[in-house]
Amino acid sequence: MKVNIYDFDKTIYDGDSSIDFFRFCLKKKYSIIVHIPKIFLYYVLYFFKVKSKKEVKEVFFEFLKRIDDVNLLINEFWKMNKEKIKKFYLEQNDRSKDIIISASPEFLLKPICEELKVYDLIASKVDKKTGKFLGENCKGVEKVYRLKEKYGDLKVKAMYTDSYSDQPLIDLASSAYIVRGNDINKIK
Repeated sequence: MKVNIYDFDKTIYDGDSSIDFFRFCLKKKYSIIVHIPKIFLYYVLYFFKVKSKKEVKEVFFEFLKRIDDVNLLINEFWKMNKEKIKKFYLEQNDRSKDIIISASPEFLLKPICEELKVYDLIASKVDKKTGKFLGENCKGVEKVYRLKEKYGDLKVKAMYTDSYSDQPLIDLASSAYIVRGNDINKIK
């Protein structure tokens, strides 16, 4: 089987779904604002290479500890934010051979991927009650490891991304595209 691979944030979704979800939750449960100073501190420490991206993201998702019903908020979030799925992706008639591979949490993307009827989702495994990662952050070469672990040597017809950090996946694809806003440019 030949598949198409898509990054999610800024590729088929107009924005960063994790940040948008945090903002959405902040409006519903204002008390999570107490996490912002620690998140900011960890981003500064990441900038100075004191903390890893994974450590920063775990601190970012600590706000989930204050949410009573995460699933309810995820469903509400996608009702409001489905409109941020880009038109080029929604216009595709057949998504049955699409695999979305994202650094965003699987628990956040799973409902929208099911609604879009994509073939599969590979994303960061994060505990939706604690914000702790249950594995590596699904970014860069980790995306290739996870894809090969699940499917072996799968044939990748096309790869769509907003970032060259996905070069390891681009290298697997017969053709590749960079998505910038609504512009899609072939790079391979």
